[in-house]
Amino acid sequence: MQRDNIIEELYYGNISPWEKQFDRDSEYAKYLKIVSDNEAKLNAFLSDAKEEKHLFGALMNAQGEILDFREQGRFVEGFQLGAAFMLDTFVLPQMSVVNDVL
Repeated sequence: MQRDNIIEELYYGNISPWEKQFDRDSEYAKYLKIVSDNEAKLNAFLSDAKEEKHLFGALMNAQGEILDFREQGRFVEGFQLGAAFMLDTFVLPQMSVVNDVL
């Protein structure tokens, strides 16, 4: 994908870092299947227990929210770290008094 202006691409929704595909044979896929299978088994086990099933659903939703917060925080931290690297690489060396050494 050719990007003329990455900020415009982000604005128009052409860049969405949260939408990533994964290899179905990866370690991630293996553990995702374990979670999914166990969630289905627990839901089947709790099929007649409405309150317990509701509590389990609330637990799963809260866990998902926690993961969303964590992913958002890590995305922001990664972006800030990348910006700091860019600043250090392209701006600060030009301001250095030891430019002639390199």
